[in-house]
Amino acid sequence: MLSLLRELRKKVAIGVVGGSDLVKISEQLSLGGAIATEEFDYTFAENGLTAFKLGKPLPSQSFIKFIGEERYKLLANFILHYIADLDIPIKRGTFIEFRNGMINVSPIGRNATIAERKGFSAFDKQSGVRAKFVSALKEKFPDYGLTYSIGGEISFDVFPNGWDKTYCLRHVEDEQFEEIHFFGDKTYQGGNDHEIYSDPRTVGHSVKSPADTLRILKEIYFSA
Repeated sequence: MLSLLRELRKKVAIGVVGGSDLVKISEQLSLGGAIATEEFDYTFAENGLTAFKLGKPLPSQSFIKFIGEERYKLLANFILHYIADLDIPIKRGTFIEFRNGMINVSPIGRNATIAERKGFSAFDKQSGVRAKFVSALKEKFPDYGLTYSIGGEISFDVFPNGWDKTYCLRHVEDEQFEEIHFFGDKTYQGGNDHEIYSDPRTVGHSVKSPADTLRILKEIYFSA
């Protein structure tokens, strides 16, 4: 994948956008000593709340500035009480991960092992733990102006309305790109790729695996 992206970068500007913070995204993309902010023209962590262009930081935004300490405390207390009362097979640690542009909420806890994550994911598909959790939060805090986005295997993101992955498009509005292609797997309604996938400013590609992404990139840019 990295090899193809390096070749692709010779043809077009490329970027990566994720909900995780820069540390996590860098870990995920550090194969073979690669440095995310150097491998991509644009690196958007936390949906673009933390952003880099050609390795240099762009203006950032803060979740806590938006929501305020008192309202955040009420939200955090409700989340922790809700998780305390949840009857699920196992619980580990780090149930709320505070990030610059959002919070990530995990009923099982982000300290779960890979095997535990897969076990919870299967359990969640049957019981809808995360979906019910999100419904409870929407009912409790209807005036907070927040979006709840279920992604990955064990958690969901909470961020201000409009701070989904489409936020990163603000950083490229003035670049006058002819097209912006987006590739993601959580493109269904409620998935954390849905908004940017369906945004009229992008050409969306729904993929199920890295192999899908490779195939489509080759068809678009390397078929001639």
